[in-house]
Amino acid sequence: MSVSRVSITCWMALAVLSTGTVALGQVAASGLVSIAILAVAVTKAWLIADGFMELRHAPRLWRGLILSWAVLLASVIGIVITPA
Repeated sequence: MSVSRVSITCWMALAVLSTGTVALGQVAASGLVSIAILAVAVTKAWLIADGFMELRHAPRLWRGLILSWAVLLASVIGIVITPA
């Protein structure tokens, strides 16, 4: 797939995921909805890193660091906002 097709595909996927985030935000707040929103955010971070930043061609270390940062941050936020 050419670079422009990858960028357009990523952009379209990000638009759909952003719309999904807004739709999830309209649902009554609960722990499950919050975790779903965080999962969408991690997916969006993955699309940005692999699609726009082109980390899919980068060394594994850099790609792993960038993607694990999004997962770590979402995990910490999920732990903090989910009731015990």
